[in-house]
Amino acid sequence: MNLEAFILGCGGMMPLPYRHLTSVLLRREGDLFLFDGGEGTQVSLRKLNLRWKKINAIFVSHTHADHVTGLPGLLMLSSQVDRDDPLYIYGPPKIAEYIETSRRVLDMYINYQIVVKEITEPGICYEGDGFHVRAFPLQHTKTCVGYTLEEHERPGAFNPDRARELGVPCGPLWSRLQSGEPVEAADGREVRPSEVLGKARKGRKFSYVTDSKYLPSIAGEVAGSDLLVCEGMFENALADTAAEKKHMTAAQAATIARDGKAKKLALIHYSPRYTDSELKTLLAEAKTVFPETVLSRDRMVFPIEYVD
Repeated sequence: MNLEAFILGCGGMMPLPYRHLTSVLLRREGDLFLFDGGEGTQVSLRKLNLRWKKINAIFVSHTHADHVTGLPGLLMLSSQVDRDDPLYIYGPPKIAEYIETSRRVLDMYINYQIVVKEITEPGICYEGDGFHVRAFPLQHTKTCVGYTLEEHERPGAFNPDRARELGVPCGPLWSRLQSGEPVEAADGREVRPSEVLGKARKGRKFSYVTDSKYLPSIAGEVAGSDLLVCEGMFENALADTAAEKKHMTAAQAATIARDGKAKKLALIHYSPRYTDSELKTLLAEAKTVFPETVLSRDRMVFPIEYVD
């Protein structure tokens, strides 16, 4: 089952000609999840030829303009296509007011159901087939949350030789065993999945963190992430500015990745003071703390693979 993260925009504060505002799309087979939607979101969706009309849910970190101004256009455009399923929008308090006010003031024509759910405490906010999305608190100049999408454990590897030894012929019975269902062998004996499957295997984990001051607690929330997308807005020389504005340096993002034992860190939400060529300073400082760090760029794609 494919799991991919698409960086639709990696900039913070203001859009630049070469850098849209922060937005990430996560695709898990037929499910699409949008994390924030700054200016330029629709442009990147179009350039990447993504089926944006199939977005299941939108997860908003907070209601600062650089994270939500791309949403009204996306909501209106979705009325121009056939959409039968509801669109779920999650975010901290004020997200419902923002969506409702936008709909009213812009006189939006909406021909599908929009379900807005405000997050008031940490915990699972969305559940799907074999995975869930969890929200956790960040600390910014207004209420802000981070998100993790985590898959449930998968059955262990199937041992076909053992299945044959137990009298289970190749075919549909093997599939039932792999899905956790006991079957009847040729001699009438019940064969349980535990007899032919190895140890349960870990699912994949994606984490999204922006905007926030550095908090050691974030490492626990994103622990074990296969991909952590985390803001790294400033260089070390501007650590005081980052603290004042309740943002992070790239090195602080790397500290979270290191302490949370993430497999890969993708920096995002850069200050507009840095040109693309100057971002190498952020990357170098982060890599001294966590070598598996990369700079995200608009329309970059990160496949998230199973470990085994």
